[in-house]
Amino acid sequence: MPLTMVAAGEPNVIKKVGGKEETKKFLENLGFVTGGLVTVISEIGGNMIVNVRDSRVAIGKDMANKILV
Repeated sequence: MPLTMVAAGEPNVIKKVGGKEETKKFLENLGFVTGGLVTVISEIGGNMIVNVRDSRVAIGKDMANKILV
């Protein structure tokens, strides 16, 4: 399921990162790699703050929909 459907506070394993090649590269550079852990910290208006690789990252709803857990 996409990252936007995940409840805040529970760690999830990233199964797949979708989108165009440039989008995948951008997300991988932020730490969103297959097999990695991601935890949603908060969600406001579809935009999310997530914890990935011991850092907090803010991503938009469209980007979060491309990350499958």
